[in-house]
Amino acid sequence: MSILINRRQTAALALGGAIGGLLPRFAIAQADQRPAITVAVQTISTSNTLEPLREQSNVMTRVVASFLEPLIDLDWIGDMSPRAALAESWRRIDDRTLEMRLREGVRFHDGSPLTAEDVAFTFGTEHMWGTGNSTAGAGGMFTSTTAGVGTKLPPPEVPAIAKLAFPDFARMEVVDARTVRLVNKVSDVTLEGRLARPAAAIISRRAFDAAPDWLSWARKPVGTGPYRIAEYRPDSYLLLEAHDEHWAGRPPLRSIRFVQVPEVAARVNGLRAGDYDFACDLPPDQIDVVRTSPRHEVVGRAIANHRVTAFDKTHPTLQDPRVRRAITHAIDRQGIVDALWAGQGGVPRGMQFDFFGPMTLADWEAPRFDLEEARRLLKQTSYKGEPIPYRLLNNYYTNQTPTAQVLVEGWRQAGLNVVIEMKENWSQILQADAGRAVRDNSNTAFFNDPVGAMAAFGPSGQQWASGEWRNDDAAEALAALQTSTDLEKRRAALHRMLQICERDDPAYTVLHQTVNFTGKRKDIRWKPSGSFAMDFTGRNWG
Repeated sequence: MSILINRRQTAALALGGAIGGLLPRFAIAQADQRPAITVAVQTISTSNTLEPLREQSNVMTRVVASFLEPLIDLDWIGDMSPRAALAESWRRIDDRTLEMRLREGVRFHDGSPLTAEDVAFTFGTEHMWGTGNSTAGAGGMFTSTTAGVGTKLPPPEVPAIAKLAFPDFARMEVVDARTVRLVNKVSDVTLEGRLARPAAAIISRRAFDAAPDWLSWARKPVGTGPYRIAEYRPDSYLLLEAHDEHWAGRPPLRSIRFVQVPEVAARVNGLRAGDYDFACDLPPDQIDVVRTSPRHEVVGRAIANHRVTAFDKTHPTLQDPRVRRAITHAIDRQGIVDALWAGQGGVPRGMQFDFFGPMTLADWEAPRFDLEEARRLLKQTSYKGEPIPYRLLNNYYTNQTPTAQVLVEGWRQAGLNVVIEMKENWSQILQADAGRAVRDNSNTAFFNDPVGAMAAFGPSGQQWASGEWRNDDAAEALAALQTSTDLEKRRAALHRMLQICERDDPAYTVLHQTVNFTGKRKDIRWKPSGSFAMDFTGRNWG
């Protein structure tokens, strides 16, 4: 393994050499020679917490895998297939029961051993389901920092996200000290995949009980990951340190510092200056800027996330689905991919990903770019050019603002008067008032089945919970998708749901598949994953 040293470390080593003769030999021998890295990110957390049951955002996905682990994971660096994590093996008892054998010798960051009781507690009422109102949105776009202060009761978003991840969960049974069974209320062929969601990460019951209140816990959750949380300063930085008792062996890094740097230019300049070892969320137009430095490169790949435009169908103008359909036909998706993403990523087949395998509907497409069809649909409505608000954040998503400008121009050509309204945070974006009509969003496939993506548009999803969109027929189709064990029936249910959500009564429209570009030092041997998650384990370093 190569040792990577930044400028601060070089100075420290030089000083160490000058006084080395004064130190005991054993102190020098025991000095940790593993590198410490700094990663510049756009945002660390949208809710100022690190609990995945509170935060299901893209930015949280980047950091959470380093300190929390699920029972079953996905091979994000490889083909996205399921792989053993805290469960070394698993087997189906029946269509609604999954039995898992826990790894031996796993320790939490607080030193306590992983037991079946910890797993049961993780999925229990106190941690996952709470007792609060579960009607809050489950999309992770929250900014409150006071929920959970002085109480162990989780905020209402926690049971909402739990319901989204495990809609028919019955219980987690303890069979013996190393064996647990996930029991579902109904048949579900996707239980293995659901366990790979960040929301299913296993926590230490002892540490949860020791926390003074829920917010204190959520800002420093204790798991089994290769790194533990040393310090978290909301809106500033997150410092992780090596968990040397990790079941897979000592991590390759001494520490990882995620630094919040909102501006793309500042991340790129800091990378080139040597302040950062990684710079995340780079748009394609910055690739050549990074590459002008002989010490740096850009790596990236299409990931399991789609950028979408979401609709509030309660808005007076958007109540007519033909207006929303017109909006979907006035989008030059391939033009956006070519102009802003250097042709990479591409236009997906609606809310689908290739790694869905046999559940992929090859004959389904995103709405075609057709301005004449958009104009024809508008002529059938009472729309007379009234302003349609488009709430926007400043590049929370990579290339968000230039994408919005392209969208607005296409809509203008179709006769749609869409007006951008810049907002400061997600609370303002989702605020239910007369100005909520069109907004940006993205959707992640947390595992390799359409349920992992389409659940976001069912009764436990954000748009239902926020009152933007709901459709009972879509809920019925989702229920069939989630509970049927017949492949063709599940494919038919997916087709029905896509027909409703993307055609008949649009809840959203897909723009493009996300491509995640990261600038890095060339001498670091590291590969990007198929998600926003960054893998800093030994399998992906040195």
